[in-house]
Amino acid sequence: MITKSWVIVLGMGLSMAGNPLYAQSIPSSYRQIAHEYDIPPRLLYSVALQESRIRLRSRQTRPWPWTLNVAGVPRRYPTRIAAYKGLTFYLERGIRSIDVGLMQVNWRYHQDRLGNPWQALDPYHNVRIGAKILASEYRESQDWFEAIGRYHSPGPSVQQKRRAKNYARSVVGISNNLSK
Repeated sequence: MITKSWVIVLGMGLSMAGNPLYAQSIPSSYRQIAHEYDIPPRLLYSVALQESRIRLRSRQTRPWPWTLNVAGVPRRYPTRIAAYKGLTFYLERGIRSIDVGLMQVNWRYHQDRLGNPWQALDPYHNVRIGAKILASEYRESQDWFEAIGRYHSPGPSVQQKRRAKNYARSVVGISNNLSK
C-alpha cells in the first residue's frame, strides 16, 4: 500500500542513485523472512542496512550481525563470540539500553523476544524478531512509511515522531537504491 507519505519520499533515494554501496541485491535469507511476515523484502533489508551497516574492504556495504549499540554508542565486533562477550559484559553491569544484532532490536524493550544473549545474536533469529516488530507496526498503522518510522521511534512525542519520519526517509532512500 503506497500512501501520500511514500509519494513524498520516493525521490529521496535518487541522491544515492548509482552508489555502489547500495547497488546490491537482497540476500535470499531476508527474502525468505520477509515472505514469512508479509513484509516487502526491500524494506526489511533496508532496515537492516540502516541499523547495522558496515563498509567492507570490498567497498560494499552490508548489515553486520555482530553490532551492538550501547546507550547510543555503536560497537561492531569481529565475531559472534566477541559480540556475545560484549553484550554480557554490559548486561552484567546493569546496562539494558542495548540494540542488538542485524536489526538492532532493543534489549530493554524486547528481551522476552530476543531470549538469551547468545540467541539474540543469531542472525536469523534477530532478523525474525525485527520482522515481527516491523509487521506489528504495519498491522497497527496500515502504512509502511509510518511502520518503518515506528520501528525506530514508536513514541508519541513530537520529537519521537520527527525522529521516526527522518528514520523512515533514510530507510526508503536505501530501499530505492537496492537492485532487484
